[in-house]
Amino acid sequence: MQQTTDARPEAANPRTASTQTATAPLGPDARAAVHKTVLMCRPDHFTVSYRINPWMNPELPTSTPLAVEQWQSLHDAYRSLGYDVELIEPIPGLNDMVYAANGGFTLDGHAYGAKFTYEERVPEGPAYMSWFEANGFEVHEPRAINEGEGDFLLSNGAILAGHGFRTTLESHDELRRIFDREVVSLRLVDPSFYHLDTAVAILDESNIAYLPKAFDDASRAELERRYPDAILVDDQDASVLGLNSFGDGRTMLIAERATGFERQLRERGYETVGLDLSELLLGGGGIKCCTLELRR
Repeated sequence: MQQTTDARPEAANPRTASTQTATAPLGPDARAAVHKTVLMCRPDHFTVSYRINPWMNPELPTSTPLAVEQWQSLHDAYRSLGYDVELIEPIPGLNDMVYAANGGFTLDGHAYGAKFTYEERVPEGPAYMSWFEANGFEVHEPRAINEGEGDFLLSNGAILAGHGFRTTLESHDELRRIFDREVVSLRLVDPSFYHLDTAVAILDESNIAYLPKAFDDASRAELERRYPDAILVDDQDASVLGLNSFGDGRTMLIAERATGFERQLRERGYETVGLDLSELLLGGGGIKCCTLELRR
C-alpha cells in the first residue's frame, strides 16, 4: 500500500473554531511546540455492528457521515497546527480501522505491529504493518497480543505500557527487545478504560494527566512516584474520554465536553482545542484513538 499524504488547504485556526478553545496567558517560560507527524484513517466504513467494549451498543444508530465530519475536524485541526498528517486507506468491513492508534507503535524508525484481541479487528494488524513497510519503517511482527499505541505511550524516554484488557505482559517484553527502552508496565482495572490512552494523556516530554481509579494500587503508586505533579482528572471528564487527547507540548486537542480538564490544562500554561468526536465515541474512541504518532 502506498503512502497517502493529505494535501488539502490549511483549515482555519482551530483555536477560534470552538467555544471550548482557550489560550492560557504564558510567561517567560512559554511552552514550545514539538513538530508532530501522525497517521490517520478516514472513517468511511465506521459503524457499530458488534460489541467489544462497554461504549459500544449495536442497537443504537450511528451515522457514518457524521463520524467523517467529526474526524475531518480533528484532521484539519492537526493541519492548522502544522502537523504532517499521513493517511492509510480505509478497508471495507473494518469498522474500527479509524482508531489508528491501535494499529501499532513506532519509534526510531521501527514499527511494532498490532495483534488484536478480538477477531473483528484482527485484519487491521496486517493492514497497518503493510503501510509501515511501504513507508520506510523496519517492521516487527508481534507474537504477543497487543493493541499498539492504544496501550503504549512514550514519556520521558520510557514506554508506558498498559495491560489487563487488550494487551498482554508478554508484549512488553517484545517492546524491550525491539526498542531497547525502559518499559513501565501499568495494570488497567476499569473496563471502561480498557486502553492506556483512555486513562493517561501525554502532555509533553515529562508531564502527564491520568485517572487514578483506572489502575491497580501498584501501578497507581508507580505513576505517583514518576509524576508527582501530574494532572489528576476526575470521573466526569474521563467519562467523555477527556484523557484520550493529543498534543505537541504547547497545544492539547481534547474532548470539548472535558471542561474541567481544559481548565486544569490552561492553569498549567497549555493552550487547548476542544473538539466534538461524540459519534466516534460510540465505538469507544476519541482524539488519541484516531491518532498514531509516527516517529521515524
